[in-house]
Amino acid sequence: MDRDTRNSAIAAAIILACVAFVAYFMPAIMLAAIEISPWLAGAVAALFLVAFFMIFWVRGRMKR
Repeated sequence: MDRDTRNSAIAAAIILACVAFVAYFMPAIMLAAIEISPWLAGAVAALFLVAFFMIFWVRGRMKR
């Protein structure tokens, strides 16, 4: 494993760990958001999903 591959694997692992951490608290976040508005809860869920894919998309664009 060369240096670039190792750094990419470490970055991916850190990103996935952060996403898993947020996903662990997602039910509590959703319950708090739905108290305010069901639309807000939907927006929070959509933002979480879009952010997950955008992080890897931006990282791939930067590495290219």
